[in-house]
Amino acid sequence: MNDGPDSADTPRGVEVIQSYLRTLETSPGVYRMLDDHSRVLYVGKARNLKARVSNYARLNGHSRRIERMIRETASMMFLTTRTETEALLLEQNLIKQLKPKFNVLLRDDKSFPNIIVTNHAFPQIKKHRGAKSEKGQYFGPFASAGAVNRVLNQLQKAFLLRNCTDSQFEGRTRPCLLHQIKRCSAPCVGKISEEDYAASVRDAARYLSGKSTEIQEKLAADMMDASEAMEFERAAALRDRIRALTQVQTAQGINPQTTAEADVIALYMENGQACVQVFFIRANQNWGNKDFYPRVGDDVGPAEVMEAFLGQFYDQKEPARLLLLSHAIEDEDLMCQALSDKLGRKVEISVPQRGEKAELVEGALRNAKESLGRKMSETATQAKLLRGLAEAFGLDGPPQRIEVYDNSHIQGTNAVGAMIVSGPDGFMKNQYRKFNIKGDDLVPGDDFGMMKEVLNRRLVRLKKDDPDRSKGLWPDLMLIDGGAGQVSAVAEIMREQGVEDVPFVGVAKGVDRDHGKEEFHRVGERAFALRHNDPVLYFVQRLRDEAHRFAIGTHRAKRAKAQMANPLDEVQGVGAARKRALLQHFGSAKAVSRANLADLKAVDGVSEALAERIYAFFHERG
Repeated sequence: MNDGPDSADTPRGVEVIQSYLRTLETSPGVYRMLDDHSRVLYVGKARNLKARVSNYARLNGHSRRIERMIRETASMMFLTTRTETEALLLEQNLIKQLKPKFNVLLRDDKSFPNIIVTNHAFPQIKKHRGAKSEKGQYFGPFASAGAVNRVLNQLQKAFLLRNCTDSQFEGRTRPCLLHQIKRCSAPCVGKISEEDYAASVRDAARYLSGKSTEIQEKLAADMMDASEAMEFERAAALRDRIRALTQVQTAQGINPQTTAEADVIALYMENGQACVQVFFIRANQNWGNKDFYPRVGDDVGPAEVMEAFLGQFYDQKEPARLLLLSHAIEDEDLMCQALSDKLGRKVEISVPQRGEKAELVEGALRNAKESLGRKMSETATQAKLLRGLAEAFGLDGPPQRIEVYDNSHIQGTNAVGAMIVSGPDGFMKNQYRKFNIKGDDLVPGDDFGMMKEVLNRRLVRLKKDDPDRSKGLWPDLMLIDGGAGQVSAVAEIMREQGVEDVPFVGVAKGVDRDHGKEEFHRVGERAFALRHNDPVLYFVQRLRDEAHRFAIGTHRAKRAKAQMANPLDEVQGVGAARKRALLQHFGSAKAVSRANLADLKAVDGVSEALAERIYAFFHERG
């Protein structure tokens, strides 16, 4: 690795870049361009580092974006790699990590859910997101949790597979509600044999693998046999299963006949903005689509955007065997090699011109165009609202990052704080944060104390993660749920943390706590209100309502988890089997806690030492 001089007096631009050419190697690698504060401006890859960097050693012949980048370059860093493929992978990793301002950057990148059929005597079928660490058969990816839930819902009707956890399965003594509504065959209590359940699992797996017609024909034949044998109840159940599978296919829309597995990726660009639409085709079925809006400039071409998208999108995701693109990329051979190495089998990239594959790309491109049109319309409206917000609250300019805070609790119990974030592109849900209130000295229901704890923790984190405010993590405006008292408490926290330059406003519900009568509070100023029909007022209400929704949802989840907690889970040595034995013997965890030592010893599978441990656990707790 070669680093250039880091003196503040180092010249910028072409002169700096030329100074590196004398020592650069001709091997493949990755280069970084940095400004005079050592912030990364651009990350690029090269088959030949010296040849690639020499292109920047002149100011003419570049796009405006690249010319601006060259002028701001004060130093460079280089990493050589063994192969060009390694350089491509390293480039995309660094772009995702460093987010340079002159690179095409994929935003809202997250993992996609799958369906997993677990390894178990009676396998569970469920949604799975993240690393495939759990053993079982995986099917996916699906474009959204909603798409997975729709398929799971219909598969439960069709194959009656359980979705309960293994601990719930082992603890059941009678069928659950899903069995009553004919969504589960109740293997937990022996309502179906292991062999018959295994046959249902095989049918579900074959259906998810693309054998839908074969499965439906088999079910139809079984239904006819049952009808002829006058087993009308069984025939009706099979009819419902066929109907459920048909509904899955109907919801999926287009199901290609000649394309078994592909990711269809289409790019549409207009006025310096871009939308990439991705359709997931698996087992000849459309498993949903998702749109992305990468950060691009006015002078970036489709080939560069598409290549950057592929590299960043598949950094943590498994590609299909075939990628159908709307635009060709420059380094197709490198991308194919990198993705093939990742998948462990050959990955092909194609830009189809005719036939069913071309129709799939055209459909995705049409969706990308429509999505970008809606996005641009929403962005224009959002920009107008942000300008109005800046004018209403006396800000220096339209805020690029708004943080809104709220608390939720019931009489002080299960207290949580919540922060939502909004900006020019709307709500930034990947930036939302929740805070479990930890203060032991807080009086139950002390909203001031809760807000102080939340903001203290938030500001300490900001000073740690973005000390020089160069990463864009600091808010341009903070909205606090509350009036003058809350504003005074926040002002005190700001002074203690030394960040008094961050604007914040308290939003109080006003007279009768009614929508439209909100009052706004700022330090040292009289409360004021906006016109009843002011769009900015509606915008603030929407921000506050979203913060309230997120806080309430977080609180409910925490409360539900606390209510579902079983104290037996905390006793060392009590696993699923012994917990089931204790619950069957006593009827409830509460009854176990009241049992005497002799009764605990009488439970089948509970040793004398374990009985003493259980007794001590509950009685030492009082």
